Amino acid sequence: MPQKKSDRKHSAGVSRRDFVTATAAGATVAALAPGSAAAQDEIVWHHTADFVSIGAGVAGLAAAVSAIEHGASVILVDENMDIGGHGMVSGGIVNLGGGHRVQQAHGIEDSADQVYDDWTRPDHPHARYNDRDLVRTFADMNASTFNWLMDLGVVFHEDVVLPPEVAMTVPRQVRTQQWPNKDEIYSSVVTRRGSGLVRRLEQVVREGGAEILLEHRMTRIIREQPMAGRVLGITVEHEGQTINIRGTRGVLVATGGHSNNIEFRRIFDPRLTEEYRVTGDPYSRKSADGEIAAMELGASLWGTALQTTEAVRYQLFKPASIGGEFISPALLWPADSPIFDKIRATGIQNPDWSELILVTQDGERFYDETANDYDFIAAAMASRGQPEKRNGGGPIWAIFDQAAVERQGWDPRPPYVDPDGFFFSADTIGELAARIENPHQPYPLPAAKLEATVARYNGFAEAGVDEDFAKPLPLPKIETPPFYAAWATPIVHDSYAGIRTNADTQVIDLHGRVIEGLYCAGESQGGFSLHGLGRCIVFGRIAGRHAAQTT
Repeated sequence: MPQKKSDRKHSAGVSRRDFVTATAAGATVAALAPGSAAAQDEIVWHHTADFVSIGAGVAGLAAAVSAIEHGASVILVDENMDIGGHGMVSGGIVNLGGGHRVQQAHGIEDSADQVYDDWTRPDHPHARYNDRDLVRTFADMNASTFNWLMDLGVVFHEDVVLPPEVAMTVPRQVRTQQWPNKDEIYSSVVTRRGSGLVRRLEQVVREGGAEILLEHRMTRIIREQPMAGRVLGITVEHEGQTINIRGTRGVLVATGGHSNNIEFRRIFDPRLTEEYRVTGDPYSRKSADGEIAAMELGASLWGTALQTTEAVRYQLFKPASIGGEFISPALLWPADSPIFDKIRATGIQNPDWSELILVTQDGERFYDETANDYDFIAAAMASRGQPEKRNGGGPIWAIFDQAAVERQGWDPRPPYVDPDGFFFSADTIGELAARIENPHQPYPLPAAKLEATVARYNGFAEAGVDEDFAKPLPLPKIETPPFYAAWATPIVHDSYAGIRTNADTQVIDLHGRVIEGLYCAGESQGGFSLHGLGRCIVFGRIAGRHAAQTT
């Protein structure tokens, strides 16, 4: 069974495994002259294993299991307080096909070639830009990897195969079952199906003798020379100490992508400024730490077109809840969560969009509020009123009244909303505009403009037709005080561009050469726009196997 939280906390300290070599307590890092080969001999290695994963999320855990199966010793480091990353709080949908056992049980005909054809389709924006070598390897390992998970003891909802979506032409996706111990999934009321995957992989990893060092943040990947030679290990920080960890056969970058790094994500889309929050915050970050550390050694980015195509379904979301900072689709944080003090509000969940209007930072409507994610995002991005003050779309506010609250049974009080900058109320629309103060609102919301917007909308409601955006009936008026403004800005989700690798997940530099000893998997890996757990598991599994077999 998984360790208790107290045990996990302890495991973030000094290694207890025989295969890990530690120096005397309190040893410090030797001063290195960058680029000096002689200086590498002076490195003090506090821990050593065959394979080191930067990240203990789904890709890192799959890699660790695979490396252990092939005889390697393993250390995983993670900056978070627990394993699993975004996988821990995910919906547990594993997108793997190729004719695996559950597909066969449902009479679904599929093959590796069909998987390949689907994810290289020239007529689909999710598929046409993918790296063919990566997709071929992924396709060939689909069925065996799904069956491998079942053999490891990952429990699936085998009675249902979800319908095809995105570029798929046949049903492939199967959900994992939630971990039974709710004390270990950060909620007693919200579904966390992905917990069943990561907790089981954690068990296998620990039973295989791996060391998991939590609350250890990677700060550097160590290479023999800054732009040459083999990768030797990593430097991490933990409780004020600097620690060097050696990976004799390989180091894996599995840090979860770059969505949280505002400057990095704006490389691909300059409009993604700081107002866009990120799925998983503040539990797990997609910080680009791994990508940046690899690029400092010469690693190339890959598949950048995949990040900028606006057809990507999982890149930005219309929020599933309003009135809180950390709100995202299918990822709700209840008040019983042990990290709720950081989240502050559950948000008003799954609002009826017919009950409100959405306005920009300038107090203007821009959209039929009941339309889908894609229309919302496109309209929000195009709606900025003063581009010299905001490169992105700016904050989006949901405006509604007390009558809507009563009709919907909403509770406009903490812990459902966050009055510290993300939810406001007032007795008049003008007062409401004056009260809106948020670090991402670049100037006071114009009261006269908001008043005019609400009055115009109420006129449409009275006439029974929305002349601006053709919003369908009903169109209830916004006229009963108090009036409310709730944060409703889009959510950034996945990373689709990342580090270039070959089909063995070895990192490739700007000259097309392998950086020996360095691997990358999961959302930090570029070249393939498949969302979710399946891609992370397959390429993590490949990385662990390849590194373990390196001599």
